[in-house]
Parts: sequence; structure tokens; C-alpha cells
Amino acid sequence: MSRVCELTGKKAMVGNNVSHALNRTKRKFGANLVKKRFYIPEEDKWVTLKVSTSALKTINKIGISAAIKEAKSKGFLK
Repeated sequence: MSRVCELTGKKAMVGNNVSHALNRTKRKFGANLVKKRFYIPEEDKWVTLKVSTSALKTINKIGISAAIKEAKSKGFLK
């Protein structure tokens, strides 16, 4: 499975390594992802999501239920 955040859709970006002599070679900037279990009290169940650390901050701020609802409306989560 690819390294994509399930709530925000963040994925790897492409850029360059730049040496001291300004030689450029391609590289990837991976998303900062963690696998985390969340308890959803409305459904009384645990779900495991692969989320970015910025999505974790959002979950702490607005709650897991609101974050999942927002992700479903944006089409990132089924």
C-alpha cells in the first residue's frame, strides 16, 4: 500500500538533492505518517488509520468523528 494519509490525502513530493557544487539529483520527500488506533464513541468501535502527524494535530483539535466526516466529504476516506 502506498504511503498516503487516509484523512488528508498527503503523499510523497518530488524534489532535488542540491550539492555544494549545485548539482541536482531527483529525490522524494515522504509524508510523515504514523499508524494509529482511534476509538469512535458514536459507533463504539476502534479504527486503525495511517495518518500524517499534521492530521493528528487536527484530530486533537476537532475530534476524530469530525475529522473522519470531513475526510469522507473530501473523498479521501470511504
